[in-house]
Amino acid sequence: MTYKILIVEDDPIIRMKIKGHFAQAGHTVFEADNGVGMKEILNREKIDLILLDINLPGEDGIQLTRDVRNTSDIAIIMVTGRTDPIDRILGLEMGADDYVTKPVEPRELLVRAKNLLWRIQLTRDALEQAEAAWSQLEKDDSTFRFLDFEFDVAQRQLSKGNDMVKLTKAEYELLVAFITHPCRVLGRDRLLNLISHRVDTPSDRTIDVLIRRLRNKMEESIKNPKIFITVHGEGYLFAPEVA
Repeated sequence: MTYKILIVEDDPIIRMKIKGHFAQAGHTVFEADNGVGMKEILNREKIDLILLDINLPGEDGIQLTRDVRNTSDIAIIMVTGRTDPIDRILGLEMGADDYVTKPVEPRELLVRAKNLLWRIQLTRDALEQAEAAWSQLEKDDSTFRFLDFEFDVAQRQLSKGNDMVKLTKAEYELLVAFITHPCRVLGRDRLLNLISHRVDTPSDRTIDVLIRRLRNKMEESIKNPKIFITVHGEGYLFAPEVA
């Protein structure tokens, strides 16, 4: 696939070298030497990836990364001469997807960009599939039964006997993910793909926290869970048979 790449770099020689490699690979390349030029291009073009220097005149790359991330999920690779680990950590915390230090090998940068964009596309595809599955489930009159529980997906109600079990939206969505994939180990990344677009600031710990909450509400023994089983190094398994 080909993409629209925006290079934000105030050194014209570095900019030219990077542009040459990406253009040769078939990508459409845009250039800016500061934050003002970058924002002008972003306002008129649908950019897939920004290659962003930190040391720029005016707003630096870290501030620009934060500004972009507040309104967009555009892929960002920071390309900078700074080698201090603090700068790397700060850049990633602001929302950069990757961080490369100069002098940079353009071919390596091209490979990093290709891999990043490929991963992002896979995630988007998974989210689209999840959205379609959610829409279908919520339209259907689907009631699932397991152990002593009854789970009405369309009505978003979980009950055990005559008792209702209150679930937050995220807990409900995670339970749907398990119900529709019973007796299968689901990794954290897979589960995040099914719910992360509906959860604020998702992270690797998000799934662990939600599992703990569901166990507290549904398991008879937290120390010896029978519903949500941890498979070390892989993820979680929804153990009951579902009818």
